[in-house]
Order: sequence, then C-alpha cells, then structure tokens
Amino acid sequence: MIELDQQRINEKVLKESKFAESLTEEMRKVIVGQRYLLDRLLIGLLSNGHILLEGVPGLAKTLAVKTFAQAIDTGFKRIQFTPDLLPADLIGTMVYNPKESVFYPKKGPVFTNILLADEINRAPAKVQSALLEAMQEHQVTIGESVYTLDEPFMVLATENPIEQEGTYPLPEAQVDRFMLKLRIDYPDKKEEKAIVERMAPGNPIPITAVATPEQIFRVREVVKEIYIDERIKDYIVDIVFASRYPDQYGLDLKGLIQFGGSPRATLYLTQASKAHAFMRRRGYVTPEDVKSIAYDVLRHRLILSYEAEAEAVSTEEIIRRIFDKIPVP
Repeated sequence: MIELDQQRINEKVLKESKFAESLTEEMRKVIVGQRYLLDRLLIGLLSNGHILLEGVPGLAKTLAVKTFAQAIDTGFKRIQFTPDLLPADLIGTMVYNPKESVFYPKKGPVFTNILLADEINRAPAKVQSALLEAMQEHQVTIGESVYTLDEPFMVLATENPIEQEGTYPLPEAQVDRFMLKLRIDYPDKKEEKAIVERMAPGNPIPITAVATPEQIFRVREVVKEIYIDERIKDYIVDIVFASRYPDQYGLDLKGLIQFGGSPRATLYLTQASKAHAFMRRRGYVTPEDVKSIAYDVLRHRLILSYEAEAEAVSTEEIIRRIFDKIPVP
C-alpha cells in the first residue's frame, strides 16, 4: 500500500515538474547564471515562504525578483525602502471623506501577490516591522478593520550587507518570518562575459507569464504530499535542537551560540526540504535535501554571541559543525 502511494506521488511530481521547468526557462532569458538564486526562488514559491536576499549592489537581486514576478500571472509591486518611509506607506491608512463624513481605507502596496521590498534594511525597524502581520497572517490591520491579502502572497526582500553605511539591522522577529535567507555572490568570468553580451545593448527582453495562481496552488498541494520518513523528521529535529543545546550532542560550541533555531526553523526546514525534493523530481525527501536547504533556513536564525564574532566564527561554520556531528539516517 505504501509503495502504491509512493508511486502515485512520484507520478504527480513528474507531471507537475514541467511547471518549475517552464518558470526557470523563462527567467533564464534575462538572468545569466545564478542557478542557486533561481532554484531558491522557486522553492520559496512552492513552500509558501518569504525570502530575504543579501548581497552587494549589482548582483541582479532586484532584476531576478522582477523577472520572477513577470513570469507569473499575478500582481507585483515594488517598494524602495528609505529612511523616511512610514508604516502607512506600506500597509495603507484611513482617509477621511469630508463629503460623507466617514473614514475609508486607502490600501498600501502590500495588497498585491508578489511584493519586492527593495533594500529593506535602509528603513528603520518600525517600518520593517509593519510587514510582520502581512508576512505571518497574510492579513493587514488598518484602523479597526482587518483586510485579508490576496493569495498567493510572497515577500521578496533585498538587503545590502549590514556593514554598509546608512543601514538598520532587521528586527529578529521579522527575520524569523523569512523562510530562506540567500547570500548572493559574484558570477564567474564566463557568466560575467555572457551578462555583458546580453545586457550591454540595452534592448528590453520580453518575459511571458507562464504560471498562474491556480497552477501554483495545485503544485503546492503536490509538494505537501511528498513523503518524508520518520527518520528524516528526527534528523531535522536533531539539527535544530543541536543549535539550541549543542552540549547534548557532543558539540564544542560553548559560548558561541546565544540563541538557536526556533520551532519555526524546524517547520520551515521540513517544508523547504519537500520543495527541494520536488525540484529534483522526487516524491520523497532524502538527507541530501535537508543538507542542501538547511543553510538557507538556519543562517539567519542562529544568533551568535560576541565571543563567536571575536573569534570570526560564522553561522555557516556552526551549521557545518552540526552536520558533521549529527548522524545521517
């Protein structure tokens, strides 16, 4: 019976994988290289998660998000975060109508399907936090009324490295709402030459919407059905618990971790691992899926101590040590 169910899921995955292929192919008309970025954008979409992209200016973060949105037949809005931005500029506010002597809601740009929060760390914490309810509950409170956002709803935020001048660290509560945090790096020489050849002429590259909301909802249901063994679930739980209680797992990380991953990390790691398996055309999750996506799920959730910073120990190094210690099922 289990084998029949697994076969049915595998068939569904193979059938629906064309969705991911067509979306990736359309984005590659504009984006050169950045396979990791395009792959993670789709994983976020399929697992209904928000994504934070970090990298220095000029790495096509904004272009990738805009191209991604154009390839999907949904609403898209971009907000350029600046130090003088107000929460009302994001979610909207109540406006008084003197003729009718009533207040009515003027909805902000958050009422869309794909929201690009460009350079999110350029705005103060109160503005960044205005997105919390929208990201978690998919709703917004304006005045005394609650307004539900359209589905699908996805926040894609870009940020420059925190060390740069004129930026604000994101509140931990908000950072935790992002399923994935991606670190975008420079292209290699071959890719950079291809970028010059494709982009230097300055001609616009047309993008066709190849995915609909109905397709997204259907594929998400398939992703939810992907099989995950009890041993893989225990493996995921052990990884997150090792970030909280390293001593219990024989890890020599004393004084390096201030806070480990939250239960949301366990949940997101499970969901993202299923989406990763789908992207690899499999109807079941393997330890390799967990390992591949874990860095993106955990790197912004591990709060390191001042001692770790003094010793130049990164979150990636901590995660690597955890993987080296936890037995693979």
